[in-house]
Amino acid sequence: MAKREPMSETQARGVRYARELEGHLTWLDTFSGTALGVLAVASGIYTYLGVSSLLDDNGAMSAFAAIAYSVAVSVGIFVFWSYLLRLFPAVRTTRARMGLLGAMGLGSLAIIAMSSWLNAAALAGSAAVEQHLAETVQDYQGALERTHEIALSAQGLERDVARVRQSFEDLSEQEAAGSLSGLAGRGAVFRVLRQKSAELSALEAQIATQTPLVDDAFAEGNQILSRMRALTVEPGPVEARSVEFSEQAVRLAGLITRLRQLSVAPLVERAAQDLAASVVLPELDGSNPEQRGAQGATITSVLEVLAQRAATLERAAQDVQAMPPAADSTYTPISSADAVILYARNFVPSWAGAIAIDLLPAVLVLILAITQGAIRSGREGAAVEDTLTLAELRAALAAVRDVDAAMQDSPAQMRPSEDAPAPREETPGQVTPIKST
Repeated sequence: MAKREPMSETQARGVRYARELEGHLTWLDTFSGTALGVLAVASGIYTYLGVSSLLDDNGAMSAFAAIAYSVAVSVGIFVFWSYLLRLFPAVRTTRARMGLLGAMGLGSLAIIAMSSWLNAAALAGSAAVEQHLAETVQDYQGALERTHEIALSAQGLERDVARVRQSFEDLSEQEAAGSLSGLAGRGAVFRVLRQKSAELSALEAQIATQTPLVDDAFAEGNQILSRMRALTVEPGPVEARSVEFSEQAVRLAGLITRLRQLSVAPLVERAAQDLAASVVLPELDGSNPEQRGAQGATITSVLEVLAQRAATLERAAQDVQAMPPAADSTYTPISSADAVILYARNFVPSWAGAIAIDLLPAVLVLILAITQGAIRSGREGAAVEDTLTLAELRAALAAVRDVDAAMQDSPAQMRPSEDAPAPREETPGQVTPIKST
């Protein structure tokens, strides 16, 4: 029998290192399962809160469904990570580890899909809904201000109309003084100028009547917006506030539509088109052909000026109508889970916490895998008997003694061998003679 060489100093240090790590793992195993269970239960509780926010009915069946789902999530998380905590550190081949890494990645995605987003909804659901309300208020405010801006631009056409009206009034005064046709008085040319001046004056008055309506609508819209802003930050359940917020949003949407209809730009455009097209020419009242010819020439010049002023007014109205309208704003009620997904960029810490509580055991799996690898590396090259601890050696000796005792006390040891000759029976009448010397 060949004599075994003793361990080298390096191998002895490696064995001691491996035994130290095994001692730490033995101590950590005493509470690792409990810690994993606590994490799974905590995730299940937050999952229950997230599921409850998605259910419209608050009856017993909905509560039971939410509890069943959260329990299933807790059990699934506990079993999944328990498998990996035991199996992943034990495998040694690269292929097996890659396969388990793929399974861990797939399982992590499943956990995020069934639990983490609901945990995030429980952690930041109300804040996400409030964020949605605040974003909606900003959209409505932009729509109201843009619509009011367009309405004010349309009201600004009143100055253009007043300028054209004033020009025709000035021409009529000049005609009355005889500066246009050369005929002083209120003849045919004067009546044409006064006719168009009266039309523009009526249009100007009609535009002026819209100004108070526009101002009142804008003030009412700001009051509604102020109430909507207050609803986004008021204490209390966000669901109840969302109901009133929806009512205010409907009111504001109707007011924005009414403010859009108060724009007088289409009215001014039609009036400008009619200004030059509908001219009632009076009968020339000159006393001789020369005077009537002068009146006709003046009226023709007035009509040309009228067409130019009407075209300018029409372009101004078209410019107002060409202004980009406000984008349509519609408030859509949203659940807390959907709000967390929609505004995820604003709730990164909540998302991180929700995912971490589910995927934290992955770090433990990697730690165990690294530690087990270090233990195997420390024992590499050492014989089995060199890696036994004193307690293991004592247990092995006790086991050997138990086996020996069991073999000695076995009934097979008490029975005679089948190959041994059976003892001869002596009858009472037979006596064995004794040889004497």
